[in-house]
Parts: sequence; structure tokens; C-alpha cells
Amino acid sequence: MKRWLLIGVLALLGLAWAQQRGGSITIAIQTEPAAWDPTQVAGADISRVVYDNVLQGLVKRNPKGEIVPSLATRWVVSNSGLTYTFTLRQGVKFHDGSDFTAQDVLAKFNRARNPDTRASGHLRPDLYRDIANITSPNPNTVVFSLSRQPNNDFLFILSRPESLIGPRQRPLAEQRVQPIGTGPFRFAAWERGVAVRLERNPNYYVQGLPYLDRVNFRFLGDGDAQLAGLRAGDLDVIAYSLLPENAVVLSRDSNFKVFSGSGTAEAVAGFNNSRPPFNDVRVRRAITLATNKDELIQGAMLGYGTKIGSMRSPGEACYVDLSNFNAYNPDEARRLLAEAGFTNQNPLRFTFNLAAEFPYERRIGEAMVAQLNKLGPLQVTIQVTDFNTWIQRVFSQADYAMTIIGHVEANDIGNYANPRYYWRYNSPRFQQLFTQYLRAPNQTKACEALAAAQRLLAEDAAGVWVMCLPALGAYRARVQNWPDGFLSPGISVAEVWVRP
Repeated sequence: MKRWLLIGVLALLGLAWAQQRGGSITIAIQTEPAAWDPTQVAGADISRVVYDNVLQGLVKRNPKGEIVPSLATRWVVSNSGLTYTFTLRQGVKFHDGSDFTAQDVLAKFNRARNPDTRASGHLRPDLYRDIANITSPNPNTVVFSLSRQPNNDFLFILSRPESLIGPRQRPLAEQRVQPIGTGPFRFAAWERGVAVRLERNPNYYVQGLPYLDRVNFRFLGDGDAQLAGLRAGDLDVIAYSLLPENAVVLSRDSNFKVFSGSGTAEAVAGFNNSRPPFNDVRVRRAITLATNKDELIQGAMLGYGTKIGSMRSPGEACYVDLSNFNAYNPDEARRLLAEAGFTNQNPLRFTFNLAAEFPYERRIGEAMVAQLNKLGPLQVTIQVTDFNTWIQRVFSQADYAMTIIGHVEANDIGNYANPRYYWRYNSPRFQQLFTQYLRAPNQTKACEALAAAQRLLAEDAAGVWVMCLPALGAYRARVQNWPDGFLSPGISVAEVWVRP
């Protein structure tokens, strides 16, 4: 009898621990963005903080990468693929107390598709160019009409951070620094240089959520400082980019949980394809052949990471394994460089840009430059800048020769179809293949087009796709229900709770 009584007490204690309300956690992220509205400013850490925590869209991607309802409860796609009808969630309020309505949706996407970015303040009007019209036949319905041809990525586009929705009356300048949305947390404070604080939204439309009262996202890019903070209790979570050697240390301590998985972050050593000599495919191919990816994965990342050969991650649909395409071959690299006019006596000199705050990309980039400099006909110098400078100079102005960054957004191969993207890759053939993928009548045809597009990028050596970066992090044992999956743009914490 006593034995069963003890089991019953333990079970009750377990229930008492389940889904505790209240408390706070502090999460380390790598960078401090210049602003907090991903419709206006680029940067993965913006989305990591605000996506589905503060700002929401009609649909969202959950941690497993599935597109699921958010501010729309359901949608219907016409047989032609040209009409998307969304039923909106009722009774939703923005954090400022105003009602979320169909008019907010119309205002957002009319702004998004305006090609005059200076007037609209929207980052990516190219994503929405297929929208011919947006209407609201009744207060609970929004209808998107596409022009002429279907777009197989349209729902995915609506799940992107650029498609998040704020109040239509909110001034863009204010939304940049203190975004207002409909999510489970409201943006409470930004202590520049230190952290941002989110606080529980008491009017959230999902009953019972969120569990936490507060979530702090602390800007801390140094991996050893992250480790020290986690051990001291100043941090509860290192959400990503845990240094591999620190993962080994923490995995031996029962006070912490180390997690690892595959995401969609490709480490891309990108060329400015429009700038000589990188407008010469022989030079691009030579640098690819001079890069020993296996050595980089083992040496720089202690084996964490998956070798890739084009702009696609192994977990994504229509992936083609090109990991051994343009395989390491220094002799062929020297031959191609000589053919392009570069020898030991006349080496190719250029600068390789690195963003200081990203430990994976920095250590991979430094090791890659060391490999290139061993070749002879290459003399590469490294320039390290802060990430906001990188965004301004490299990403916005394409003022660079070569750089490396992790592209974390899923399905981002389409960036190569935009000649104005910072890689400045302008291939009519690639653009044609990507259009075929978007317009394909079925999944088989879509994958055929996307497979051909992946191969073309590899043949053109439009970049050096070093590896798919690991989703590697750790948290304190008191943190419960951490998201199981790494395929959402955000670090969704609505269902996370802490044990007393």
C-alpha cells in the first residue's frame, strides 16, 4: 500500500511540475540588429526574436517546417492555383489594443508589393510581384488573386518573416524599434547593446499561452562568454551556434541539455559575381576546387555540419546531392587560375569579408582563407567588420569581393534569381528554371526544374556552399518543452516553461 501511495504522490508532483505558469528565461543570441521589423530590415536574429513571438502572419512555419494556420484559421486554393481565400481568426487584438482586421492584411500586402521601396519601406517587393489583387469580400475573409500563372511558393512566401503583419496605422519608424503584433509576447524594452525584453501578452487569443511571464534575448556573440553565462545561471539557453567544443563540455554535465539537429542554414562563401575577376567562371570554379570542405567540417567544426554542393539543404524538398561536385582538386584550381591569368608571379589578390559576431562563419572563413593562401596563385586578406556594417556594405551595397555568411531561411535558392541580390548573380537560364519551378503543374515537374537549377549553380560555381550548418545549442535543465525542430525562422517560446 505504501509503495502505491508513494507512486501516487510522485505522479502528483509530476503533474504539479507540468506546464508551470510564470517565471522568465534569458536566451543568448549572436547579434544585435539595427531594428526589429523584418519587413523593413534584413537579419536572421530579428526573426529569431519576433517571428511568432511578437509578430505573426496569416500562416507560419512551425519548428518542423510545416506551414500551419496563424492569423488565418484556414485557406482554400482554387483549381487554377490563381486564387487563395483565407478565413481570418476572429477576436484577435494587437498589443496596442486595436482590433486585427482584414484591412490590416490588405494594407500590409499592398505595401509589400509596392515596387517603390523608398515609399513603402518594405524590404522585398520582388516576393509579391505575382499578386494581381487583394480583396476582402467580408470582414473575415481575404482573397489573393495571382496574375496569369500559379506560384508554387506562394504559401511559403506568406510564411516568411517579410509577411508578418502589424497594425495598419502604426508608423513604420516606430514599428522598427518597438514592433507591435498579435503574438503571445509583446515587445517591452530594448536595452541597446545588452538585450531585448518580451513580456507576456495577457490578451493572447490562444487560451493558456504563453506560460512564461518574460523572455530576455541577450546579445552575446562570444562563445566562451556564452558558456560562462550558462554555467553561472545568467543565461538559460544558448539557442544556436553553440561552439562545438563547448557542446562536448556541456554534454558531460547533467545540469544542461545539449541539442543538435539539421536546419536550413547553408554556410555560403559568396562571390560578387558582377565584379572582376569573379565574373569569370574559371576563377570561381578554381576557388571552389581549392576549398577542402571535408577538412573544414572536421577541423573548424569538429565534425558538426553536412557537406553540400549547391544552395539547398538535405532536409528540403527536391534536394539534389551535389556535395562532391567540384570536389577538392588544387592542381585543377591552379590550372584554371593560370588560364585566367593568375600565377604565383601574378597572384589574384582580394579581400574576404567576415562578420565578427558569427563564430561558425568566422572560423570556417578563416580556415578557408588559409586553404586558399596555400595554393600559390591566391593572396587573400581578411577584413572583419561588425554585422550591421556587413549588412550595409556587403548585403545592401554589394561592396565586396568575397564573403561568408549563414543563410538560415528555408527555400532561399530563389535569391539567385534576383540579379540585385548581393551575390549579383545574373543568369537568364537560372531565372528561367526557377520560374519553371514556380509555375510547374505538379510536384514532379517542380522538382525537375529545381534539380536542374541546383546543378546549374554548381556548374557556374556561383558560390562555395561549404556546408549545412548544425543547429547546435544548449539549455539549463529547468527549461522545459524547448522546441523540437529547427525549421522555423523564429525561436518560438510560447509553450516553453520553467521548472521551479
